[in-house]
Amino acid sequence: MPLTTSSRLPRLTVARKRDDDDDALLPSSPSKRARVTFDLDVEVHTVAKYEKAPELIQEEVRSAFQKRVLGDDTGYEKLKAVYTKGDNEEDELSSTTLKNYTVALLGNISSLTAATSDLVRLVLKSDWLGREEEYVTLFMRLLANLVTARGVFLVDTLRMLVDNLTITPPSTGQVSGLPQVSRLAIYTRVHNAIRYLIQLIPSASGTLKDVLVNRFPHQTDSRRSHVTYVHNLLKMLDYAAELRSDVLALITDKLVKIDVQVQVDLEDLAEEIGERLVQRIPQAKQDLLDGLEEDSESSDGESESDEDEDAELQRTKDVIKNVEKMDSILDILFSYYDRDCSESKINEGASTVMEVLLSQFATIVLPTYRSRHTQFLLFHFIQQSPTYIDQFVGICAHKTFDRKEPIIIRQTAAAYLASFVARGVHVPSCIVRDVFDYIGSELDRLRKDYEPACRGPDLSRYSSFYCLVQALLYIFCFRWQDLELHPDEDDDDGFEPSYGQDRRWKSGVKDAFTANLFSKLNPLKVCSPAIVDQFAKIAKHFGLVYVYHVLEVNKRIRLSRYTSSASTSMKYAQPQRETALSVSNNASHQHLDAYFPFDPYYLPKSKRWIEEDYRVWRGVPGLDEEEASQSGSEEEDDMMESDFEEGTETDGSGASG
Repeated sequence: MPLTTSSRLPRLTVARKRDDDDDALLPSSPSKRARVTFDLDVEVHTVAKYEKAPELIQEEVRSAFQKRVLGDDTGYEKLKAVYTKGDNEEDELSSTTLKNYTVALLGNISSLTAATSDLVRLVLKSDWLGREEEYVTLFMRLLANLVTARGVFLVDTLRMLVDNLTITPPSTGQVSGLPQVSRLAIYTRVHNAIRYLIQLIPSASGTLKDVLVNRFPHQTDSRRSHVTYVHNLLKMLDYAAELRSDVLALITDKLVKIDVQVQVDLEDLAEEIGERLVQRIPQAKQDLLDGLEEDSESSDGESESDEDEDAELQRTKDVIKNVEKMDSILDILFSYYDRDCSESKINEGASTVMEVLLSQFATIVLPTYRSRHTQFLLFHFIQQSPTYIDQFVGICAHKTFDRKEPIIIRQTAAAYLASFVARGVHVPSCIVRDVFDYIGSELDRLRKDYEPACRGPDLSRYSSFYCLVQALLYIFCFRWQDLELHPDEDDDDGFEPSYGQDRRWKSGVKDAFTANLFSKLNPLKVCSPAIVDQFAKIAKHFGLVYVYHVLEVNKRIRLSRYTSSASTSMKYAQPQRETALSVSNNASHQHLDAYFPFDPYYLPKSKRWIEEDYRVWRGVPGLDEEEASQSGSEEEDDMMESDFEEGTETDGSGASG
C-alpha cells in the first residue's frame, strides 16, 4: 500500500536537557559583554626589527657560502653588510642578531678561505671591543678558530689586535645602545686575545714580533702614541716572556733614533738661533709634563700651528715635543727595569736585566753616533753592583783595545769607558786605577807605532791615540783623588802636602802624561780645548806636569800643515762626521770631538733616577778660592760646571771621535 503523507514517519530530533549550569554561560543581558582578564605574570618579548631566529641565520650563512661557489654573490654581499658599520644607527643590527651571525660564521669556519679575505677583513674591523663581555669571548673564539684553520689570516689578525694597543679613535668602545667601554678595558681585552692566540699557537710569537716592529709609532707621532704603545708592549711581556729581549731591544732602538734626532735638531738650532737657547730647551719642559691626563686627546699640547707662525719658533716647539717624548719613554723604562733590578734585591731577575742592557749597549747604543740619554739606563743599573760595574768596564775596555773592531767603535768605546769611570759615583778607586793603567799601556804601544813617521799633529791619521789621551785627561779632571798615593801606600815619611804643592801620585800617572803630552804627536793641539784647558790648570796646581809652554807654542801651529793628503793610507783614517756646529767653526774639524756619553742629564722627569749615581763637576779645592766658596750652592755649582762641561757635551763643536 502506498504511503501517504500523513502516514510518513515523524522527523527525528535530538534534544538536550538543559542544565542549570547553562545559565552561567549565558550573558545576563544581551547588551552586556563578557569580561576579559590578563595574566600579569606573562613575560612579554619585544622582537627587534631585524632580529632573526638563530636557525634561519645559520641557514642563511651556509647558503651564502654555497651559492657564492656557484657564482651567486647576493647572500655573500648581505653577509658582508652585517659586519659593515652603517652611517645610520637605525641600520645597525641588534646585539643578539650580530651574535647569532658570529656563531654562524664560527660554524662555517672552513668556508673562510683566501677567497673570502674581504669578508674576513670586515669581520676583523668590526667594533667587537665595545660590546658585551659575552660577545667579546665569542669573538675571541672566532679569531682562534680562524687562525688555526687558516694560518694565512694570522698576520691580519695580529695587526688588528696590535693596532688597538696604541691611541684608539674616540669611537672605539662606543656602540649604540651599550655602555661605553673604557680605554683601559679595551687594552685588557686586546691583551687577553693576544695571550689566547699565542697560547693556542706558540709559533705565533715570531709573527707577533714582526707585527710589533711594523706597528711601532712613527718617530714624528705624538708623545702620547709612543707612551701608550710602550706601556702596552711592556704589559705584553707579562704573558709573552719569550719576546722580552726582542721587545726591549725594539723600544731601545726607537728611543735611540729619537735621541739622535733631538741632537741633530739642537745642533741645527744652535747654528741659527744661538747656543743659549739650545741649552735652555731641555730645562724648559718640566711644567709641560706635569699633570698630563692619559685619556685627554689634547694632553700632548700638540695643537696645529698657525700658518703664519714663525718657522724657527715652530722648529723649537718640535724639538721640545721630541724631548718630552724621549723623557717619558725613559721614565717608563727606568720604572720597568727597576722592578727586577734594585739594590734591595739583586737576584736572578736582576742578572737577566743586566744581560739585556749589556746586549742592547753592544748592539744598539754603542754603534749609534751621538746617543745622548738612552745610555743612562745602563749607567744607573750597572752601578747597583760592583760585579755589574766590572762587567761593563770590561766590555768597554775590550771594545777599545780590540784591533779587530772598526776604529769608530774603538773610539766610541773609549769615550764610554772614560765617561763612566769619571761620572759614576759608585765606581771604586781600584777600577779608576786599572782603567788608567789599561789606557796608559795602549798609548805606549800606539805612540811607539806612530812616532817614527810622525811629522806633527794629524787627527785623521792618529785619531785613536788622541782619543785615548783625551780619555786620560777627562778621567784625571774628575778622579784625580783616586790617582793619588795615600799615606798607607808607599809613603815612608808620612808627609801629606797641602793643596798647591807637589803631590805623590800612583806609579805610572806622571810618566803617562809626560810621555804622551810631550810626544811628537802633540795631543794638546788636537784634543778638545775645553778639556785641555781644565787639565792644564789642575796639573799645574798639583805640580803634576806643566804644559802651558806647549799650549803657547801650539797657538802658532797650523794643523792644516800636517793634515794627511787624500792619498794617505786609510789605515788610520777617521770617519768624518761634520755637524752644523763644526762646520761653522773654521778649525773645529781639526780638533777632536769632545763627546763623552755621560755628560750632564737634563731631562726633567726621568733625571730623578740617576741623581744619586751621578758625579757632577765640583771644581778643585784651592785652585780657585772664589769657586771653592761657591761649591756649597747647587745652583752655583752648575754655573761652575758649565764652564768646563759646555765643551764636552754632545752638542759641542769638533770633529767626530
